[in-house]
Amino acid sequence: MSAETPAKSGNNEGFAAAIVLAAGKSTRMRSKLPKALHPVCGRPILVHILDALAEAGVTRRIIVVGHESEKVRQALDNHYGAGILEYAEQTVQNGTGHAAQMAEPLLGGHDGTVLVVPGDAPLLTGDTLRQLLRTHSSKNAGATLLTAVLSQDAGSYGRVLRGTDGAVTGIVEARDATPEQRGVREINTSVYAFSGPSLFRALRDLRPNNAQGELYLTDVVRLLHEAGEIVAAEVAPDPEVVLGVNTRVELAEIAARMRLRILQRLMLSGVTIADPATTYVEAGVEIGQDTTLLPNTHLSGATRIGEDCRIGPNAIVTDTIIGDRVQFRVSLADGAVIGDDSKVGPFSHLRPGTTLEPRVRVGNFVEIKASALAEGVAVGHLAYLGDAVVGARTNVGAGTITCNYDGQRKHPTQIGSDTFIGTSTTLVAPVTIGDEAFTAAGSVITNPVPSGAFAIARERQTVKEGWVRARREKFARMASETAAQAEKGEGLNTQ
Repeated sequence: MSAETPAKSGNNEGFAAAIVLAAGKSTRMRSKLPKALHPVCGRPILVHILDALAEAGVTRRIIVVGHESEKVRQALDNHYGAGILEYAEQTVQNGTGHAAQMAEPLLGGHDGTVLVVPGDAPLLTGDTLRQLLRTHSSKNAGATLLTAVLSQDAGSYGRVLRGTDGAVTGIVEARDATPEQRGVREINTSVYAFSGPSLFRALRDLRPNNAQGELYLTDVVRLLHEAGEIVAAEVAPDPEVVLGVNTRVELAEIAARMRLRILQRLMLSGVTIADPATTYVEAGVEIGQDTTLLPNTHLSGATRIGEDCRIGPNAIVTDTIIGDRVQFRVSLADGAVIGDDSKVGPFSHLRPGTTLEPRVRVGNFVEIKASALAEGVAVGHLAYLGDAVVGARTNVGAGTITCNYDGQRKHPTQIGSDTFIGTSTTLVAPVTIGDEAFTAAGSVITNPVPSGAFAIARERQTVKEGWVRARREKFARMASETAAQAEKGEGLNTQ
């Protein structure tokens, strides 16, 4: 089932909708940023969850917001576009059941399946949700829980209760569990599939009969069981997919798991990663077959890399498009485009707006900003190009600088094709250099250079024979005079 194919509810007519619970204050994160917006591998926690729902074919996604709700709304609308998501407000934090109640005005007439998921489980996958929906449909259930079986003590997780026949009878929160119930290792993951009408009917019957005095969504499961509805369970194949984030420690642990998942997916698709432990790739990055990532490579944002490339070591690439067969080592690129068969590095910096066409070479300690370099351009060493357009096959010598800023405005530099820019040339923009032109080393170019011309703009060399000897003798005389004055002064002091 693709993200474009809505997931049918099975035992009810209509399509699946989802309620995402993201209204909590998350005080344990100790952050001004809402927990749901903390990034994991380049995307907010909540975006990972919403993307998984879309992959599962969920057609409506309602986010229950509360604490810092405007920040959450703005961030999500900026990411997905206004009107794509729906929101319900929980102004008073009164438990997960109360949060789900807030979505009833939006989904009260929905007679299909309603998924309810937490807003802090970024490892949740579309495959897991699809399987939950299949189980819910095949069992004709009023509720289907996604559970997980832990190998160690279940800690603070709610325990899944089953009858002697193995059927789910309810969920008990850890703080309300008996010693016998706390020994259960099958946990509630807080991910559910409900029949829409059954869910909202049970939500209206919730009572705060627990240690916290709150309305628990888990009590809906008990109420549906008591009403004779089928309560099914789908055991998650890997407990990690339902791990939640409550602290910054857990955020780091989950980010590490997400990174490993991303790297494994890339390696299985044909990418070589020399050292996964030192390679960081964010969720939105795309990499072609037979590309190699060397140690200490960081790829982030909307970066796309072609086939047969060699990236790293020590490469930092953000929001950059890289073609095929590119070599990029010990360098930074941000918002750049690098054409096929180009070579970048070491110690190069490609800043936003930089475009390299195929077979461009950018070498040691070169910085390029908002510039376009045509096919075959070589900028080998120690240069700065800003707001420049450089024609095909031009060579830019070591130490070349475009002086593009006059203190108030930026100005362009235009360099033609097959031109040779001599070492340590300073190009004072705005300036234009034609095709097949030459500039002499050390020149300061302030005026246009026509095509085919040679430009030299530097002081003529002057040679002064014997200057060094005369200078040495001058300093010797000065030292002698100073010593004589000092001796004379000492003689006066002794009288």
